[in-house]
Amino acid sequence: MSRKLRSSLGRSTTDQVFVRGHDLAADLIGKVSLGDVAYLELKGRLPNHRESVMFNAILVTLVEHGITPSAIAARLTYFGAPESLQAAVAAGLLGMGDRFGGSIEQAARLLQEAPAGGERREVAREIVAGHRARKEVIPGLGHPVHKPADPRTTRLFALAVEHGYAGPHVELMELIAEEATTAYRRELPVNATGAIAAIASELELPWRITRGLAVMARAVGLVAHLQEEMDEPLADEIWTRTEAEAASEKAAGPD
Repeated sequence: MSRKLRSSLGRSTTDQVFVRGHDLAADLIGKVSLGDVAYLELKGRLPNHRESVMFNAILVTLVEHGITPSAIAARLTYFGAPESLQAAVAAGLLGMGDRFGGSIEQAARLLQEAPAGGERREVAREIVAGHRARKEVIPGLGHPVHKPADPRTTRLFALAVEHGYAGPHVELMELIAEEATTAYRRELPVNATGAIAAIASELELPWRITRGLAVMARAVGLVAHLQEEMDEPLADEIWTRTEAEAASEKAAGPD
């Protein structure tokens, strides 16, 4: 006999909608922030004040970061299919891979699967040595623009200290950065994705869904990029200049 199909996330009656057991109209609308409802969906309960501050801080951090590849993809898709805003947002989200946003998942997995016992600095040293030996990039470290520190990380970790979430995962992430800086002989501070991975781990969010945090937040930013694209278009210029410059004699190189 096949099992009954069920979901604990939501259900509806003729006059009510329930989200994780809460009456949407009576208990949530106008009373609870979007970030808190996202937390409710993921964790099955509303956050307390400290959890709310940290979870919403993560989402706010991820909403916007300028003309990134995902924003460009969304704008170009909208240029080609202005009748389908949702497709343009989806195009931007499809680029949330290991290089952009997805490194949250990699870093969270690294932290959550690290040995629980032993001295944390030694664990950090072994993690760095292992990545060097395998010639793998250590997720959550360094940034091409933000030097010597990522301002988002500084703020997130300050909030973590203030609200009691500067726990073992945050400590390990910072130690990995210190050991990597020593091993590679260049500054490799914790970047925003590394900070988010550490705090998400402190919030006991499983690493497998942490990439979804970037998807949730960046969708908001991409809609804003598309609104700007409607009012102040960039996509046509990006397309025509790229085509012209890529096809130029100089780009073609010597015979």
